[in-house]
Amino acid sequence: MIKILVVEDESVQRTMLSEALEEYGFLVESFAHAHPALERLNVSEFDILLTDYRMPDLSGLDLIKRASTIDPQISCVIITAFGTIETAVEAIKSGAYDYITKPIDMEALILLIKRAAQRKNLIKENRLLREQLHDRYSIDGIIGQSSRMQEIFSMVYRVAPTITTVLITGESGTGKELIARAIHANSPRTGSPFVPVNCAALPDTLLESELFGHEPGAFTGAGKGRMGKFETAHGGTLFLDEIGDISPAVQVKLLRFLQEKTLERLGSNTSVLVDVRLIAATNRDLNQAMNSGRFREDLYWRLNVVTINLPSLRERRIDLPILLDHFIHTYAMENDKRIDGYSREFFSAIQRYDFPGNVRELENIVERAVVMTRGDLLTVEDLPDYIKPVGSEPIHTEHGGTLPEIMENVERDLIQRALAETDHVQIRAAERLGISERVLRYKIKKYDLK
Repeated sequence: MIKILVVEDESVQRTMLSEALEEYGFLVESFAHAHPALERLNVSEFDILLTDYRMPDLSGLDLIKRASTIDPQISCVIITAFGTIETAVEAIKSGAYDYITKPIDMEALILLIKRAAQRKNLIKENRLLREQLHDRYSIDGIIGQSSRMQEIFSMVYRVAPTITTVLITGESGTGKELIARAIHANSPRTGSPFVPVNCAALPDTLLESELFGHEPGAFTGAGKGRMGKFETAHGGTLFLDEIGDISPAVQVKLLRFLQEKTLERLGSNTSVLVDVRLIAATNRDLNQAMNSGRFREDLYWRLNVVTINLPSLRERRIDLPILLDHFIHTYAMENDKRIDGYSREFFSAIQRYDFPGNVRELENIVERAVVMTRGDLLTVEDLPDYIKPVGSEPIHTEHGGTLPEIMENVERDLIQRALAETDHVQIRAAERLGISERVLRYKIKKYDLK
């Protein structure tokens, strides 16, 4: 049943309107003033706010603004005796769904109420669908609906309850630490510390002390003893990011820990037993480093029990819409802005870009766009200059002749490239192109691509 909140300071008009709406089967509550109506709205949900334009304590426009902050999904309709274009524009800008003039045409009002209620239901359904999609295609802050990401989510859930060492590989910005945190959060160790260490951020001498701790006087300036990250993470998880950058000396000590589960602080001969689950990550090719002698083979095989390889954003473009939606919602909330979405040109520019910084770069771009936009829709003008589409180039006959021929040539090239990059696995090529496998098979036949 549609629930309506009526605010009208004229008692006769308020009574007649409320009774008429109840006869149509609506549930109605009415108030003579705006402030008691707002108090009621704070404790009960309504589908429609029907308010007079001019009232003594608070104008209808101000009431709509305040009501929208309490319930952003409520549909507001304003009643006015001043049915001008200026009135309509002012009402819509204040957040009204529509307006109706006095004397009220009840049939027109009923139709308007039903449309407004339907709009609220659609907004609610879309929000629920978005939340369901987020739950289905996310795990502890990591989002992805592509088959590659779904496989990774499955691996996280399978490996999390174990004590197995995990090696996470992938380009910078693909979310390696997020995966490590997800493994920890879904493990029996979730109540214990998760301790991250960026191995590339510290010189070798400091890294060894940072990881294993030191005794007083172990080196110049070591006036007091200090517990290392391994001991800090006792009972929990230690995440070593950029593991490919550690020195041979640190590699030896790390190997010993993995073999014996004990360590020695710098300057000490006493072994300390530590219960730590180790997760390592790198954007380097450890196989190549091992073959060149820069990384110990025995350590590599100790770390490489379970490997999770994160795809670049270029390899999972199908995830762009859901990632965009997530980041836009996040930064719109943080900056108290209303962002309804993005233009087709905005998304086209995003799709064409290669994202060398991967998801981290996409997040930064969206945050910038949300902060810089002047409207409630993100456009190409809100993108950095290096992503904005350049001006159209002249069309030459050697590029294909007519526009349809040029478009077919471009489409054929894209399909050939996607097939080559996925070893002609059609389901993966279709995913990369953002089309269904059935459409891809049709295109392959159309262009005679063997």
